[in-house]
Amino acid sequence: MGDFIQSSAVKSATRKLAAPIEDVTTFANIVSGVIAANPFGCVSYISAGVTHAPVEKTRESYVAKIIYQDNDAKTVGSLSDKYNTVAGFNAGAAALLASAPLTAAHGGMPARDSDSETFSATLKCSDPNGEIYNVTIGRERISLTSYEDDAIRAKVETWADSVPALA
Repeated sequence: MGDFIQSSAVKSATRKLAAPIEDVTTFANIVSGVIAANPFGCVSYISAGVTHAPVEKTRESYVAKIIYQDNDAKTVGSLSDKYNTVAGFNAGAAALLASAPLTAAHGGMPARDSDSETFSATLKCSDPNGEIYNVTIGRERISLTSYEDDAIRAKVETWADSVPALA
C-alpha cells in the first residue's frame, strides 16, 4: 500500500482584533474598500470557463440581536435574526423593533443589542503567483486561509495594519 505524501503546504492565519468593529456601516465600508481598491494586488482569473474578478465576495452573514426589557430594565426576552446582506440586516432589524406582535409576545420593550451583533464576509482573492486564497473579515477577527506563499500573509497584514478599525 502506498503512503500519503504531502503535496502542498496550505496555511491559515488569524488576527484577533483589539476591539470589535464598531458597526455594520464601518464593516461594510472595509469590505467594499477591499473589493474596490484591491490592496492585495490580486488578478482576475478563469475557472471552468468563467472569468472571476481579482477579489470576489463569496459569502456574507449579518446577525441582528434584539432584547426585550420590562419596566425595570430586566431582560424578559431576546431574539437573533440572520441576513445575507447589509440591506437585509438593516431592514430586518428595523422590522423586528417595530413589530407589535413580537413586542407583545415577549412582554417587554425592544432594543437593539448592538454589541452582540455579528457580521462577516469572505473574500476570494487570486494572487499573481496563481494561488487562490480567502480572507474572512469578521467583527472580531480576520482570517486568511488556503495560502502557501508567506508574501500573501505579509500583504494582508500590511493592509490590516493600515485600517484603524482592524488594529
